[in-house]
Amino acid sequence: MSRPDPGAADEHPRHEDYSTRHALTPIELPLDDGEASTNVDLKTQIIRFIITGAGSGVLDFGLTILLQYVVGTPFWIAKSLGFILGTTTAYLANRRWTFQAEPSALRFFAVAALYGVTFFVNVGLYTWLSHQWPEELLYSFIAYVIAQGTATVINFVVQRLVIFRIR
Repeated sequence: MSRPDPGAADEHPRHEDYSTRHALTPIELPLDDGEASTNVDLKTQIIRFIITGAGSGVLDFGLTILLQYVVGTPFWIAKSLGFILGTTTAYLANRRWTFQAEPSALRFFAVAALYGVTFFVNVGLYTWLSHQWPEELLYSFIAYVIAQGTATVINFVVQRLVIFRIR
């Protein structure tokens, strides 16, 4: 993959990242060339948050069910590992695409604290509901939807109103 010639006409506009002496890490690769900001309108943020959440949810639920029903892992451990995979994916996509926010150590720690809270809400609800119902795929799915839905609402509100306003 070649880098654009800095002297070339605007056929390939020079991006600020081309001037660095090191390559970007895969986590920081831009998903678009727009200037990162938090000035994305609410409707766009909600749509992007739902798309990101759906993809992350598939990863979370897929790993949870794989571990729980195929490997035989206890449901609280399976859900914990699914949650970690799903929320890590969601954070990276939401930071760059949904909220278009630059990396920030303070924001990262705020998200880690939020995910700590939603981890206990999500895994706690899933575990509690799993104890109430038979351990069958349909009931696991319903428990997942309830737990994930509750955590998703908490995540969106706190991320939009607090975390992605942090500079």
